[in-house]
Amino acid sequence: MTQLTSPSPSLPRSVWNWFPRSVTRPVRVLAWLSLILQVVLIGTGGAVRLTASGLGCPTWPTCTAGSLVNTPQLGIHGVIEFSNRMLTVVLSIVVILVFLSVLRMRKSRRDLFWLTLAQGLSIPFQAVLGGITVLSHLNPYVVGLHFVVSVVLVALTTTLVFRAQFGPRGASRAVPAWFATGVWITAVFVAITVVFGILTTGSGPHAGDNSNAKALAPRNGLDPVTIQHVHSIPAYITFGLTVLLVIAAWLFADRVGKSRRLRLFVALLLLVEIAQIIVGITQADEGLPVVLVNIHLVLAGLLVAAMTAVVLSLRTAKSNA
Repeated sequence: MTQLTSPSPSLPRSVWNWFPRSVTRPVRVLAWLSLILQVVLIGTGGAVRLTASGLGCPTWPTCTAGSLVNTPQLGIHGVIEFSNRMLTVVLSIVVILVFLSVLRMRKSRRDLFWLTLAQGLSIPFQAVLGGITVLSHLNPYVVGLHFVVSVVLVALTTTLVFRAQFGPRGASRAVPAWFATGVWITAVFVAITVVFGILTTGSGPHAGDNSNAKALAPRNGLDPVTIQHVHSIPAYITFGLTVLLVIAAWLFADRVGKSRRLRLFVALLLLVEIAQIIVGITQADEGLPVVLVNIHLVLAGLLVAAMTAVVLSLRTAKSNA
């Protein structure tokens, strides 16, 4: 009888040794991919809602009661909704890969380990929340919570990219206290702007359901015109504060700090806000066209990413490892 040989005990260690021991280019690429996919997911999720495909797959976790994937009977709405679900699968694969890429660094780079672990744990949470969104027939508050989690994940993955690129958080502040205070106040108004933007969307015409749905998706009951004006107040305050930060960072570099990185991110934040304001005003004047509304949603994700990068730039970073 031929005796079966057992796998070499050195095989697991060989696989383990293949994982990076420090932050390499592939690790940074995977971190960037996770951030990009989070922003893209906001765009595709917005497309699902804005094309009235929110109930394109009427059940969860399967697309229909009898099919895991979309069927021809569901039409284009089913294709759009199911494609968005599949993008989540792609994101899940990237998240697993980025977690494995830092697993061997779990002691030397605890920040990267916990950031990737948190992102990984968010995937099933987002999936369940997406299911609740469908089962609640696109309740605007559940949809809004879904978006809140998405922008939080954008902030988390921005932090992951920042730490992978520039190193772990340092012990000292890189800017004066008054400038740091200004940045944090701006960040608070960014958060307020996003929240009121969610409420504005929940009151508007893009409910996310299609004409064949059994029940029309509810609205939050707020007056769209009123909440739109309320939403603009923190947005313009954010813009004014950012202008002050740009002036301070560029004209008073000797007092604020000579960090080129900080000045770059503050300028980027201002550019995103200018684009957001232009798109916001235009979409309101044009009756909320689908394309502009979706661009506005993606810009909201980029706004959070830029604001996060500015906040992270307030402190020095240790040398990367």
